[in-house]
Amino acid sequence: MGDSLAPPLLEEMMIRKLFGTDGIRGTANSEPMTATTALKVGMAAAAQFTRGDHRHRVVIGKDTRLSGYMIEPALTSGFVSMGMDVILVGPMPTPAVAMLTRSLRADLGVMISASHNPFGDNGIKLFGPDGFKLSDVVEAKIEERINGDLSGSLADPAKLGKAKRLDDAQGRYSEHVKRTFPKGLTLDGLKIVVDCANGAAYKVAPEVLWELGAEVISIGVDPDGFNINNGCGSTHPEALSSAVVSHGADIGIALDGDADRVLVVDEAGAMVDGDQLMALIASKWAEDGRLKGGGIVATVMSNLGLEQYLSGIDLTLTRTQVGDRYVVEHMLEHGFNIGGEQSGHIVMSDYGSTGDGLVAALQVLAVVVRDIRPASFSCRPFIPLPQLLRNVRYSEGHPLEDATVQKSIALGEEKLSGSGRLLIRKSGTEPLIRVMAEGKDEDLIGVVVGDIVSAVERAAR
Repeated sequence: MGDSLAPPLLEEMMIRKLFGTDGIRGTANSEPMTATTALKVGMAAAAQFTRGDHRHRVVIGKDTRLSGYMIEPALTSGFVSMGMDVILVGPMPTPAVAMLTRSLRADLGVMISASHNPFGDNGIKLFGPDGFKLSDVVEAKIEERINGDLSGSLADPAKLGKAKRLDDAQGRYSEHVKRTFPKGLTLDGLKIVVDCANGAAYKVAPEVLWELGAEVISIGVDPDGFNINNGCGSTHPEALSSAVVSHGADIGIALDGDADRVLVVDEAGAMVDGDQLMALIASKWAEDGRLKGGGIVATVMSNLGLEQYLSGIDLTLTRTQVGDRYVVEHMLEHGFNIGGEQSGHIVMSDYGSTGDGLVAALQVLAVVVRDIRPASFSCRPFIPLPQLLRNVRYSEGHPLEDATVQKSIALGEEKLSGSGRLLIRKSGTEPLIRVMAEGKDEDLIGVVVGDIVSAVERAAR
């Protein structure tokens, strides 16, 4: 079982300037998210994944951000210049791109998205031919190629790639998702509000829920290039909570901009996070004899209450560093089939190679359908310990290396010794320092986090 009272984790990544914990991400039209860099990424990734004499192909999807119109053709040009054919699927969830990469026997998959970030950001996520996100080692090799000379790998004029659109991409993914719902069950009689964050799942999510029998109220389904994640979706569940209560719905589902994460709102409008959802799915799968590995894999951010709940039903919790691909790597290496993050990334390897918000939602809905109790009861298997997370934005430098910050962290660890845990880390996708503490004494947690945040803020000025 994970060491929940471990000292603060200051994660050390491989030396990569472009790639973070979830691909490349930044402000659109500023480095590294420029058309120039996207072109180089396409060229370098194509060079990395060109193996053999067969006709190589790459699947490219995107979310609904305006900047996708800039990044998509730049990537396409990069791949085509290296002799790789491009299959464009348009706005589609990240897990759909992973699934299509496998089913179309592509050599590479690309998702253009900054996930839950505001519209002004964008990102590039890469998937291997198996549909899994690339390892740190492979990303480092691609970055090395980007910084090198790619001219020698350019295709001859007769061997340039071609680009085409896949018209039935949504239908292929929709059928895949519906097949994950238990046979013999329907969503008949269930009123569901779904918030698609004005993002990649704005068409497919309401369609799937309706075709499975639910009465569906859809919000966040009018993307305009600017409103993705804006006051909606899993990072802003207030709109969903209000809609669930006002419509008298049984449950609400919130996806993020690329639909690889999900949070749930019960019939009273209260949010249910990823820890609760993982506990719910894992306990049901264990009961049905489907759970592999004797437990689940989560990150250091998951609540101690989750670990205690799983222990109480003879299951384990293994923790990894933050980032769903690290969760997936551990799952694959040790034979687990459920893992994820508190934020709502839930990976079920029986159904896919990455987090899939819609598939996870269907597993939760399957439990709700079978349970005679309302979602406020069935979706909360455990009582979480008090946990407080605060983010501090910084512009440059290394605030965590400041002596005053280090002293504040050491003092906080001492105060929580034996009764809680402290986690301090840099975000891998935004210029943020994340300060999190949890334990039995909520007041003490507030003091510890407040003191460290104040120290970081002073150092970040």
